[in-house]
Amino acid sequence: MEISGIISAILIGIIIGVLGRLVVPGRQRIGILWTILVGIVAAFIGSGIAAAFGVANTKGVDWIEWLIQIGLAAVGVAALDRVKVRR
Repeated sequence: MEISGIISAILIGIIIGVLGRLVVPGRQRIGILWTILVGIVAAFIGSGIAAAFGVANTKGVDWIEWLIQIGLAAVGVAALDRVKVRR
């Protein structure tokens, strides 16, 4: 992976994290940096899952890949919020 690919993955991860946070209902007690980190991780894992299912490279916008990434980010934000609440 080239440096431009890593930078674009980070930028997309930020967007994915924010969208994932918006999907989770209620107030989340985690900071924006945690949200961004969850989004970046969800973007990388979601890309891997989409590639495994063969939906990573389609003509036009990769909607299925985006949905997988946003879903993973939502799960990550909700899980991290629950861990923070228990402390």
